[in-house]
Amino acid sequence: MLNQAGSLDRVFQALADATRRDIVERLIRGPASVSELARPLAMSLPAVMQHLQVLEACGLVRSEKAGRVRTCHIEPGVLRMAEDWIAAQRTVWEHRLDRLGDYLTECDSPDQGSAQ
Repeated sequence: MLNQAGSLDRVFQALADATRRDIVERLIRGPASVSELARPLAMSLPAVMQHLQVLEACGLVRSEKAGRVRTCHIEPGVLRMAEDWIAAQRTVWEHRLDRLGDYLTECDSPDQGSAQ
């Protein structure tokens, strides 16, 4: 990746929109044409195309055109990059919360009160 932090920023910005998350969820199940992706959405085909452009720009989705049909595919590596970042953050916070829990347990222990 050229700039992983910048790439992550674009991925999370793209996923900040509920419609784009719906499209990603659908594409995780397998490739789909633009018309298939648009069918359940309450918006015009050009609006769906704009959402797909955002997803393609950040690398989450790629598309290919065969005749008149544009088929979209998820890019699992980009999704995995975002997942790895979230997992790393979760690990850091779990460790911090475990340390806080240990500290609070020590403060509440009877030994602490008798040391006075």
